[in-house]
Amino acid sequence: MEEINNVEVVPCTQSDYLKPFRVHYNQNGTKKTWDFMRTHDSVSVLIFNTTSHCFVLVKQFRPAVYMCEWEKAKKQPNEKTEEGGAAEAAEAATAAESQEGESSSQGPPFSAGVTYELCAGLVDKPGLSLEEIARQEVLEECGYDVPASKLKRITSYRSGVGVTGSKQTMFYAEVSDDNCVSAGGGEPHEGEFIEVVKIPLHEAMLFAYNERIPKTMGVIFSFIWFHNNMAPKYKISTNV
Repeated sequence: MEEINNVEVVPCTQSDYLKPFRVHYNQNGTKKTWDFMRTHDSVSVLIFNTTSHCFVLVKQFRPAVYMCEWEKAKKQPNEKTEEGGAAEAAEAATAAESQEGESSSQGPPFSAGVTYELCAGLVDKPGLSLEEIARQEVLEECGYDVPASKLKRITSYRSGVGVTGSKQTMFYAEVSDDNCVSAGGGEPHEGEFIEVVKIPLHEAMLFAYNERIPKTMGVIFSFIWFHNNMAPKYKISTNV
């Protein structure tokens, strides 16, 4: 997953997923401007395996996360200079420096861009219900065949409200080893490289609050939801 090379940062002039816009408006007599991205809504699924009492998550490389870490790494030399390590800072600055269009191979390790997430997908299939889209994602990414009727809707919410404002609808799915029909991993022909990971129920909340493990807010929220709504059913501590 982390065998990544030939990284280039170039201007995005056209995208099937993001459409940049600028809106002008008046609010309480004040003229304002805001830049935003139009993008697809999405679905996500908290998967709990009742056979092994574990959550099923996905792990994948996210270029946006990596580039945020890369930008922070470029600023670190300045911090070292303030501490008096001028020579060390200059050496680090030389190693981290990169212009747009050039390789960022001197940045942080690519593992810095790998995140743990709920199984999820875009709402981009006309004619399919949210449940049916979520079912397809569970099958493709994690390898479990679950009827759409078995998906429990948790809630929906807005994500990236300052940039996209898209809506994500979260579901809960209980699966067993009997439902596993493949190894998952996403659709290779779509360029997906997804690793399926299992988090034991009794370690879930420790995992959720461990800041050293990069994860989405959906993981944290869904684990808390499970603890409040489903954990008593299984009578197992979630280590809150």
